[in-house]
Order: sequence, then structure tokens, then C-alpha cells
Amino acid sequence: MVNNDITAQNLQSAFGGESQAYQRYIAWANKSKEDGFPKVGILFRAIAYAEEVHAGNHFEVLDNIKGDILVAAGAVFGLGSTADNLEGAIAGEDFEIEQMYPAFHLVAKDQEEQEAVKSFHYALEAEKIHSKLFNEAKDAVEAGNDYDLEYVSVCEVCGHTVKDGKPDKCPICGASSEQFKEFH
Repeated sequence: MVNNDITAQNLQSAFGGESQAYQRYIAWANKSKEDGFPKVGILFRAIAYAEEVHAGNHFEVLDNIKGDILVAAGAVFGLGSTADNLEGAIAGEDFEIEQMYPAFHLVAKDQEEQEAVKSFHYALEAEKIHSKLFNEAKDAVEAGNDYDLEYVSVCEVCGHTVKDGKPDKCPICGASSEQFKEFH
């Protein structure tokens, strides 16, 4: 539940952005496979799921907001090479890390919107990992290689993403290892 209009608008914008990221990453996963980088495709699919988790968390906080609402959200558009798509993903994640989520988190905290604070915190911390993983994948692709991974695990509570493993306890939200979904 959200009580302040600015926090509600920030949640709506974040929901829109995360929903678009999900769709974009699925399209880019398919392109990665076509380009001969199936493991980059696994990474895109896993992080797409994490973005779906973030969108769902934001949407749940908005449970008392009803009706049609125009949602403005920034988004990277275009379907390019796998390296270009990774560059777009990195730019989007870095924007969320450096600008969007810190500002949204600060406003929600100032307005004492604890559920929004938690949702924004979960997303911000997970996005830091996403940027790191996308940067690693981009380095591999630019060297002419697929990304070196066996599988990716994503926390179903907060979207924390782990390459080739999963923690006993999520470092962001405390969820157990059983609450991680694997992507192969």
C-alpha cells in the first residue's frame, strides 16, 4: 500500500521500466542464440526473470491504486548485435543504479513508505549484479566468445542473480536457497 502520490508515481514508473526490461531481455536472449551466443541468451533470460520479480514487487506495493494510469518509463529500444544489446542492457542497469533507484528510494524513505523502500532496495541491489554480469558477458562477446557459465540462479523474492551457484541465504532479502530459480 502506498499513501503518497510521488512514491506511487515512482513505483508506477519503475514497474513500467522493469516490465519493458523483461520484454527487451527476452528479445535480446533470442537474438543472442541466433548470433551463436546461447549462454548470453541464458543470462538475458535469467535477468529478464529478475526484472519480472522487480516489476511484481513494485506492483504489489501499489495494491491500493486503481484505474487507468499513464506510466512514463525510460527504456532502451532497438535490436542490434549481441554486443550492442549487451551495451543497451548495461546502460539501462547503470541508469537504474546511479540515478533512478537511489532517487526513488530516497523519496520513499522521506515519505515513510516502508514497502516502497524495500521494493526499491531489492531492485537496486540486484541491478548492481546485473550490470556486472552483463559487462562480463559483453567482454566475452567482444572477444568472439560466448559467456562462460553453466547456469544462473535468481531469487524469486528480490531478483538477486547468481552465476553458477546459489547462496544458502539471499544476501539481499534473506530468502533461502530453495527460493532461487535456475536458468540453464
